[in-house]
Amino acid sequence: MVLKKNMKLTVIHQTDLFRPHQDPDDHWDLACVYALAAKGYFDVAGILIDHPPASDKAPDITAVSQLNHIYGLRIPAITGSSIPLNSRNDSGSANYGIENRGRDFVISALGNAPGKVAINIVGSCRDVALALNADPALFREKCAAIYLNAGYGTRNTDNIEELEYNVRLNAAAYAAIFDAPCPLYWCPCFEDDARHVVKEWGTNWGFTHADVLNYLSPMLQRYFISMYEREEAAPWLRYLLSQDVNAIIDRRKDEYRNMWSTAGILHMAGLVANKAGDLKQPDVEQDHPVYCFEPIDVSCSDEGMTRWSPNPAAENRFIFHVLALDAYQNVMTMALKNILI
Repeated sequence: MVLKKNMKLTVIHQTDLFRPHQDPDDHWDLACVYALAAKGYFDVAGILIDHPPASDKAPDITAVSQLNHIYGLRIPAITGSSIPLNSRNDSGSANYGIENRGRDFVISALGNAPGKVAINIVGSCRDVALALNADPALFREKCAAIYLNAGYGTRNTDNIEELEYNVRLNAAAYAAIFDAPCPLYWCPCFEDDARHVVKEWGTNWGFTHADVLNYLSPMLQRYFISMYEREEAAPWLRYLLSQDVNAIIDRRKDEYRNMWSTAGILHMAGLVANKAGDLKQPDVEQDHPVYCFEPIDVSCSDEGMTRWSPNPAAENRFIFHVLALDAYQNVMTMALKNILI
């Protein structure tokens, strides 16, 4: 399945977006979602932010406000549940009202969308899993796809010593997503424990700030710098409009940023990056594509361990596959820049 630009698509973006940041990739992912929405590739129902795992962090409502201002959008932010699923079938029925706001937002967004809804998970699976378990029929009817950015892509999980971070946030919730009655595009963060190495069955890649940050608009540069510099939330608009960040950008130009979710976000928009980093409709014939989604059979244990095998006939389960290991990182860097400029 490929999502086309001319489909009437609504997106829910689920993220562990905090201030101070936990990992800056979430702010880059959020900017990509906003940029593509502003260009008309989809509408965004809301930004669903994980409940912070530590008391020194808060849902980064500032980042959402800044991007709403930059792109002229009015996308709401919702904070998810602090209570993990106690099993892969947990629907949150035992939770009190405020703990189900994330779940209820997902159900409402699916039900009220004029067309299909795609859900992009780049943090915990908790609130999406609660919604799925509460109303699986709604997911069958209205969910165009779930993009699951979590886990390891290796077919040999016997040697995995520790669950991937997003899985560890709530393994039962991660397992529940594999039961969804809708298409699932699985984007494992890494192939295996050899992290931050480009491999076939993992989305991980990275770029140097100078290759992207220097080309962005002044306000978008300030959005990123306010996050990197851990600026307080209160003066966010003044910072966005007037702060001189040139010296900070120069100081940070050689810093390296790990990324994971860019290719999945592009696919959700009905786009693919070619070898030049240009953003194309996926039905345009490509010589030697850099990555793709392969149809598979897949299962996940209650503990968050996956087993999968290729199945060309599979219609609603796909795994991300890097086809050109030597080109992937450079292509993703150019694609990220092309999304944001």
